[in-house]
Amino acid sequence: MAAEQQQQQAVRIRRQRNFRPRLEIFNDYSDSELKKRYRLDRNGMLFVTNLVRANIENRTARSKAVTAEMKVALTLRYLATGKMQLCNSDDFGLSQPTISRAISQTLDALTAPDILRRFVQFPVNPQEIQRMKVEFSRVAGFPGVVGVIDGTHIKIVAPKDHEEVYVNRKNFHSINVQVLFDAKYQLRDIVARWPGSTHDARILRESGLWQAFENNQLPIPAGSYLLGDSGYPCKRWLLTPYLRPQGEYQEAYNRAHKQTRSIVERGIGQMKRRFHVLHGEVRVAPEKVAKVIMACGILHNICKRLNIPLQEEDEDENEEAVDDPDDMLQPAPHGPPQEGAIFRENLARNHFM
Repeated sequence: MAAEQQQQQAVRIRRQRNFRPRLEIFNDYSDSELKKRYRLDRNGMLFVTNLVRANIENRTARSKAVTAEMKVALTLRYLATGKMQLCNSDDFGLSQPTISRAISQTLDALTAPDILRRFVQFPVNPQEIQRMKVEFSRVAGFPGVVGVIDGTHIKIVAPKDHEEVYVNRKNFHSINVQVLFDAKYQLRDIVARWPGSTHDARILRESGLWQAFENNQLPIPAGSYLLGDSGYPCKRWLLTPYLRPQGEYQEAYNRAHKQTRSIVERGIGQMKRRFHVLHGEVRVAPEKVAKVIMACGILHNICKRLNIPLQEEDEDENEEAVDDPDDMLQPAPHGPPQEGAIFRENLARNHFM
């Protein structure tokens, strides 16, 4: 019996590993096909790979090691579809555990603080801030706007711990994500760590963005504003719509506010259409969902910088609704915003009468 076991062990040692053939995506797909499958073209995929190569490339030269390019392709395929099992349908020739590890490693590298600061950053340069104001003013004539802010819910599978706090007002589990866009639909700030039951106003109050504007921690000149919906407090630096406008100038203010703020809704829509993982239920732990969302935001901005457009079939899909009735019925949990309301009234009279 012992001799038979030794013989079987010897056979296993002699047997060579049988690797499945792997797809050579850069040789087998055109730029159009790459964008359809991975949302980035060849140059974009190589750009992202070079960003994270040092942190994801294998340290050993063993046969058939998963390359940095392949790890990025796997991650992009997952973010583009939201279905990890589809990663192997492209003949990557890898096991599902290997694919999962490669995606986790790449997400960790892509959402590192230095990369986030490089691609998602609120401007501090006076010339850039002035340019942003000009670009926003072209939308509907609203003066001084440097960003539009909103929250969007990303569905998640019910987590094991503290499940109840992730149930939002629409009764599904989610992460409530705060986003800030400029007039060119570039993401300028993102917070992706709060459970779905958390109100937009609280997320803002706990964010670095609030500290920066409220305490003048950024060199932003006076007369610079963010626009938000009625779920936010009205501040000297954060202007919200009139809930019950009275008079033509308040109605004109609301029209310009609505038209300008619609940029954040369309920006969210673009990001979700590009990366379909944000459309469905993300079936990983909340901490990993946060990295998925952050990675999508960073990649969205990279696509903007590299002028990689959305696929034509994605452009026809419905965008985020500009007005969410639930937001209008859920005012921010704060007292009467006296100073902000007075400031808003003065601005509306001066610019919209």
